[in-house]
Formats: sequence, C-alpha cells, structure tokens
Amino acid sequence: MAQRVTYRRRNPYNTRSNKIKVVKTPGGVLRAQHVKKLATRPKCGDCGHALQGIATLRPRQYASISKTQKTVSRAYGGSRCANCVKERIVRAFLIEEQKIVKRVVKEQTELAKKDSKKTKKSKN
Repeated sequence: MAQRVTYRRRNPYNTRSNKIKVVKTPGGVLRAQHVKKLATRPKCGDCGHALQGIATLRPRQYASISKTQKTVSRAYGGSRCANCVKERIVRAFLIEEQKIVKRVVKEQTELAKKDSKKTKKSKN
C-alpha cells in the first residue's frame, strides 16, 4: 500500500497558497514539500507587455533587492517599456510642434488682415 503524505503547516485545505510536492527523502520516506506560488513578470502600465531587465519575484521580495534590479536606467524605467516611452517622447514633440504651427498660422492671418485693411484704406 502507498505511503500517505500530510500537510506540514496548519492549513488543511488544498488552496492556491497551500500547494505541496511529494518528495522522497534519502531515508526512503515520502514528505510533503510546500511549493511557493509562481511570480509573474512586471508589466508595462501602458501596453501590458512584460518589462525586460526587471527581476521576476513575488511582491514582497522586491523590498529586499537592490534598486538596480527593480528598474532600468531610462525615463519611466521599471514602469513603462521602451516603446511606450519612445511614443510618449514623440507625442510630446509633435504636440509642441503643432502649437508652434498654430501660432505661426495665427500670426500670418493677422498680418494678412492688417495688409488687407491698409490696401482698402489706400484705395479710398
């Protein structure tokens, strides 16, 4: 008959946090080895893709590792992926360019109105 294995912690239910793996010890006895939950990779806040260069750990373990393992040396490093940062930079640049173009067009229309008023006065 097969040897039975029991949980080693106080929680007697088969929950996600109470998973076990049956391991045979060198003495030939089967023991329950508690398995930790798998960690998911940190994701980009904009597009949801996994961030490269950042350690994959359970949330509490991030407190015990160095800052260089939690971030990437770039603007928004550790929060946004490189493509999203690039898009933000390009978007900001284009918005500024659009503001400049609007200002130039407005100045040109004002100059055109002034010139048309001057020509009307000179004709009269």
